[in-house]
Order: sequence, then C-alpha cells, then structure tokens
Amino acid sequence: MSPRPLVSVLLPYRNNAATLAEALQSVLAERDVDLEVLAVDDGSTDEGPAIAARIARDDPRVVPSSAGGVGIARALAWGLERARGEVIARMDGDDVSLPGRFAAQLSLLESDPTLGAVATQVEGFPESAVGEGLRLYIAWQNTLITAADHARELFVEAPICHPSVMLRRAALEAAGGFADVRWAEDYDLWLRLDAAGFGLAKVPRVLLSWRHREGRATFSDGRYALPRFDEVKARYLAPKLLARARPVTLWGAGKTGKRMARALEANGVTATRFVDIDPQKIGGIARGAPIVGAESLVRGESTIVCAVGARGARALIRAHLVKRGFVEGEDFVFAA
Repeated sequence: MSPRPLVSVLLPYRNNAATLAEALQSVLAERDVDLEVLAVDDGSTDEGPAIAARIARDDPRVVPSSAGGVGIARALAWGLERARGEVIARMDGDDVSLPGRFAAQLSLLESDPTLGAVATQVEGFPESAVGEGLRLYIAWQNTLITAADHARELFVEAPICHPSVMLRRAALEAAGGFADVRWAEDYDLWLRLDAAGFGLAKVPRVLLSWRHREGRATFSDGRYALPRFDEVKARYLAPKLLARARPVTLWGAGKTGKRMARALEANGVTATRFVDIDPQKIGGIARGAPIVGAESLVRGESTIVCAVGARGARALIRAHLVKRGFVEGEDFVFAA
C-alpha cells in the first residue's frame, strides 16, 4: 500500500495575533496525516509573525514566510509556490480546525478521482456574531454533500467555506490556481474547477469552526457586493447556456432577475422572455422581452434560469417545475 500524500496547509494571515496560535495548534493536532503548514504573513503589524516563528521553532511542520501585504489571493499563490504537497488544504488565522478533519477529507478526495476539491460542514462562532442571514447561509452550505448537490446549487451562491477546503493540486493548477479577481476569489475558484470538469464535495461532518467578526472582508469588501456575484455567476454560466443552443427564459422579473439578465447579456446571453407569478407584471416587458406566466412554459423549448431573491422562492419554483416534468440541470438552473 502506497504512503498517503503530504498535505500542504496554506494559512495566510494578517493581524491575527489574538487567534493565530489557536488556529495553528488546531491544525498541528492532526497526527493521522503527514502535513506541513505554510504560515504566510500578509502584511501584519501585530505580533502574529513572532507567534508563527515561535511555533515553528517548536514544530518543524510549520513553515513561516512573508508575502508582504499582497492580499489573500496573492498570498495563497505565494504559499502554493513554496508548498511541497500534491494535496493543498486551506486554513485561516482566526478559525479552528476540528479533530480528524484532514484525514476525513483526504479519504474522500482519494476515493473519487473526479473530485477536485472537498470541504467539510462548518459551524459559525461566536454565537453573537452569527446573524440570521449568515446562519441560513451556513445551514444551506451544510446541506450540500455530494458532487451532484454542489453542481446543482453552484450558481446560487458560493457552496463551500473557503478555509474548510482541501484541493487536489493538479486540479487547482489545471483551473488556473489562486487568482486575484474583481469578485470573491474563492467563489471564482469553485466555478473554475467546475468549468475544468472537476467535482466538489463535502465530508458530512462539522470539522471547522468558522470565526466571524465585524469588519471582515465578507461583509465590507466591494468584491462581495451583489453585482459582483452576478458578474462571476454569469461569466461561468453563460458558456453552459450557449452550449445548449436553446433560447433562455429568465424566471424572475424583479430586481434580482433583471440584475442577472444584465450580467448574462454582458456575456453574450439574452433572455427571450421572463417569467413571473405577479399578475400585474405578466403581459408587461422586461429588458425588451415579454413577461409571461409560469403556466406558459413547455419543456424543451428553452433553458430556464431561475433568479428570484425572495426567501423560499427557490423551493417553490423547483417544486413547480419538477411536478411538470422539468429536469434540474437539464431544463432549468438556479442562479439566486
């Protein structure tokens, strides 16, 4: 039996002195996997680098370095250049990796050569920082386990918590590596892996505690604004729609649907009609196309892109279409 591969854990950090030791020690507690931890200082002005250096003196699995404040995507690329492993895992300087995480992920990754990345279910903490929207988002992420689950919901939102992921290095490099882009760099990577033909999956266990605090990039960085998410979704969804050579129907004549329509138009896809359930909208025009009722849809006539932002709408639309014989992934896809 061949030895298990080295796992290179990329841990970029900036001003995480209060949590860095806990984060590093939670990774180093893993003894069932051969690993190295590339602790990349991304422009810290606190004691973080000194903490990383101290821990490295006690545990040679930690490899400290400094990328010089280049941002997370470039810091990850810096770490990747120095990583020795054929398996790449992620961790952040303020999260906590739970026991057995890397062994479970490695087993899943090795079980299916079509997988490019495997994540885990996560828990948000501290409780006081996890609002209702974030709680719902984490709960949704945690429902996605199989490659089919992730493929089905890929264009709804980012389906994986970035610091929980483990990647096959060959898949990561085939998809273009870590890229500094104008939208969320992690979502862009999941979409690129899918476009390159690799599957995404999760270990069905909570194996990462994901720390939240006010001011983190997820809430404050312009790359995470709604228009940026529409742009990245449309960039990777449009080629799939064009390959089907069918007209495109956009379900949703409200703000969310119109934003998605604009983003798709910028990528060469124009909706030939919109669907809405509001009687006051049916019969009207949206972006030059007619607004029709859901009962007018006929399977095979078009590909339906569903983009309705109202909570619970996705389940209702799915139930309606499936009941009428439409097949998700073939006849319709959700983009909100």
